[in-house]
Amino acid sequence: MKIQHIEASDYFQVAKLYLEGIATGVATFQTDSPTWEKWDKSHLSYCRLAMIDNEKMPGWAALSPVSSRCVYGGVAEPDIYVSENARRKGIGTHLLSELIKESELRGLWTLQSGIFTENIGSIALHEKCSFRKIGHREKIGKLHGVWKDNIITERRSKIAGV
Repeated sequence: MKIQHIEASDYFQVAKLYLEGIATGVATFQTDSPTWEKWDKSHLSYCRLAMIDNEKMPGWAALSPVSSRCVYGGVAEPDIYVSENARRKGIGTHLLSELIKESELRGLWTLQSGIFTENIGSIALHEKCSFRKIGHREKIGKLHGVWKDNIITERRSKIAGV
């Protein structure tokens, strides 16, 4: 397995994994995968990682800015999606660890995530990669008419922004 930068030509596989995550009902408020153009615009141009195994993509990770305000330029939110048949094999941990390394090389000092309280696997993954729970947002949004709560986690860099 290797990690490579996500390019437009990879987006079919990115979208496929994104749709798998959407189908779980615990990964995102999104209800459909965006076009490449929308996905590209909503994610930072760097820190876009695809895990590749025999030409297939069992997982990907990328960063989105948390705000357009310049004071938050060093803060981003990770997206991590792993294929259902590749979960619990360390792929998410490897991707998030690499995302952290790359984000620090780019000067990002904080990664923060809002994770559905039901998404126990994602919460555990973030904790394993040194994220800490900093809050709980009750009824932050509706998915298919049902209010969802989020656990807010963050990871402060010990390298960037110190």
